Amino acid sequence: MQNTIVIVYLFTVLVVGILAGRKITGLKEYAVAGKSFGAMVIFATLSASFIGGGFSMGNAEKVFLIGIANIVALWGFSLKEILVALYIAPRMKKYPDAISIGDIMEPHYGKGARIFSGLFGVALCAGILGAQVGAMGYIFNLFLGIDRTSGILIGCSIVIAYATIGGMRSVIWTDVMQFIVLSVGIPLTLFYGIQFAGGWESMIQRIPPAHLQLPSSPGAIAALVSLFLTFVLGETLVPPYVQRLLIGKTDRDVARGTLFSGLFSIPFFAVTGLIGIVALSLDPGINPNLALPFVVQASLHPVLQGIVIAAIISIIMSSADSFLNGAAIAFSNDLVAPLRRTPLAPSAELFLARATTLVVGVAAVVFALSIESVLDILIYAYNFWAPTVVVPLGAAILGFRATKSRFIGGAIAGIAAALLWSSVLHAPYGIEGLVMGCFANLTVFFLIPADRETEEG
Repeated sequence: MQNTIVIVYLFTVLVVGILAGRKITGLKEYAVAGKSFGAMVIFATLSASFIGGGFSMGNAEKVFLIGIANIVALWGFSLKEILVALYIAPRMKKYPDAISIGDIMEPHYGKGARIFSGLFGVALCAGILGAQVGAMGYIFNLFLGIDRTSGILIGCSIVIAYATIGGMRSVIWTDVMQFIVLSVGIPLTLFYGIQFAGGWESMIQRIPPAHLQLPSSPGAIAALVSLFLTFVLGETLVPPYVQRLLIGKTDRDVARGTLFSGLFSIPFFAVTGLIGIVALSLDPGINPNLALPFVVQASLHPVLQGIVIAAIISIIMSSADSFLNGAAIAFSNDLVAPLRRTPLAPSAELFLARATTLVVGVAAVVFALSIESVLDILIYAYNFWAPTVVVPLGAAILGFRATKSRFIGGAIAGIAAALLWSSVLHAPYGIEGLVMGCFANLTVFFLIPADRETEEG
């Protein structure tokens, strides 16, 4: 029964994605879907895209191991969403023709900054995409008994097909569908899991008290604050996120959709984390990685299992399609376009974006199947995004004086601080190098005098 539900769901996703992507005529529509969406669609696509495996299965695993402190740390992501909604989204009207981060960076910092952000954007998106591809194979194997290779090929073929054909429009409408499924399925898992465990009171009696408390020692508090800040900064203004700030009919739609997503993530992170508590109460001896799947399989009727499995697959697919599209647009618009002496024709731009989507998707599958260590290298780029790009990008959008010297100086300081803190000092006090890199970039950026070379008008 559950396999049938999942098969029907996957087929529906494919059909919706392909139908939504018909009649795409140019790169702008392919990248930002013609800037035609309202607040509720933006809310759904943002929520589906950024609630990945780490915020669901990974959160349940961490709470199983260390307790509710991990939920509090994830609320750093929620705070970031709310801050973006309040301060960044209303200012995106300054970039009516932008379809990528490079289109925002170049007017402030020059062509080199556009290429730099494009290169790091491709690396970041490819790394996260690779992780999602690997997770997809794991999910198919765990829940449906399909071997990892076949699971990767089935799931990724669907994502690559609709993302290649329809770009952002296909991604958004499948995100909406996936959001509905996950927003129903994951809370159902917690509800029935608590009932299966004998109710809340009975359940928490079997949980170590420390799991239900926040840390009190200075070192543990510092580590929690560092993790919180990592979630505030880590995925801030990554390429797929910025694209979603560019798809709204109005700035008000973008701001409201982003705010709704941030507010939604607060209870959602609590739900996925508490599923880890349920798993711990049922069987403290299980593999923590299997906390969420264990609760699904132990407490749900087969029909509900099918819905929740579809929800978990939705979580993976909605993140994968977003970062696949983000990598393709970053490559075609921020790397190829500025390096060409003559612009491509509109039809050639669209063909390049589609070809890049296909190639990046296939490459991610190949790497996930054969050279898993390469994914670790790609994901390592994640730690360089925030220390190099986030500060100058945010400063430019917020209206601070933006110059080439500030960009270069801040980026060098950010990379150096992140490497020194993580690789040489080995992250003292449990503070992540990403956090120190961001603060170093921020400090140097504003210490450098704002010259007049590419000053914002």
